[in-house]
Amino acid sequence: MKLERIVTELGLRTIAAPAEAAALEISRGYASDLLSDVLAHAPEGGLLVTLQVHLNVVAVASHAGLPVVIFTSGRAPEDEVVARAAEEGLALLATDDDTFEVVGRLYALGLKGCHA
Repeated sequence: MKLERIVTELGLRTIAAPAEAAALEISRGYASDLLSDVLAHAPEGGLLVTLQVHLNVVAVASHAGLPVVIFTSGRAPEDEVVARAAEEGLALLATDDDTFEVVGRLYALGLKGCHA
């Protein structure tokens, strides 16, 4: 499914995104606040759902091949994090919804986890 549809369906706010981000095809996702878990298990090419907003999230997402990060619970990263994401070509999105709600809605749209 195109990232553009996910953004629209979930009413996500775009914090940062490369020009080609809307056309990204996303079929898998991963939700975790434990970054070592993300590195070990997140599906490459998927999206990450987390409430962590610090700089390490961008480093981990980039290293794990996750082009999209959704920040939940009304959290937003500082400017330094946004700038680094732009350098790495990552899309950063945000919502006031909690992680549980976001993951449920993504699943209902057809996204699967890493083992599906």
